[in-house]
Amino acid sequence: MRVKLIYGSDTSNTENVIDNILLGIFEPTFDIKVTPVNSVTSEDWTSHDTYILSIPTWYDGELQSDWEDYFNEFKTIDFTGKTVAIFGLGDQIGYDEWFCDGVGILAKVVEENGGKVIGFTKKDDSYEFESSKALKNEDTFWGLCLDEDNQDDLTEERLENWFNKLKLELNV
Repeated sequence: MRVKLIYGSDTSNTENVIDNILLGIFEPTFDIKVTPVNSVTSEDWTSHDTYILSIPTWYDGELQSDWEDYFNEFKTIDFTGKTVAIFGLGDQIGYDEWFCDGVGILAKVVEENGGKVIGFTKKDDSYEFESSKALKNEDTFWGLCLDEDNQDDLTEERLENWFNKLKLELNV
């Protein structure tokens, strides 16, 4: 299955997770085309039916800089007929009031613009934060939330579990 993965990364943490863990798990099941959000064109949103979006959350719930620069255009995209899974990075200790907010911000735009968001994950006891826009409801995230600052030892297992969930949801 062809998948377009669009990401932003200021400190390279997100890029490292994609290059060093995610691609190793997801390929060859998914034929993934990776594109940084600062290189996205309008054709990138018509070239695929399935997308993975990745966004780290900065400071007090702010979008990563490239996503922030692109956000006004992102809000105009018609996601009708598109399936989108989202994962994000955040710091649940240093920024526990805004953990992975970017995931929820992007998910709501996709849903409001006609897209189908998949890949919801449960907020289990391994997460310790005060609040998050990444929560669809009190115990379910809009996607996958990772914490490379405090729980990098859980990243690979969380990605493997998410991969298996996405395979089921996409009938792959």
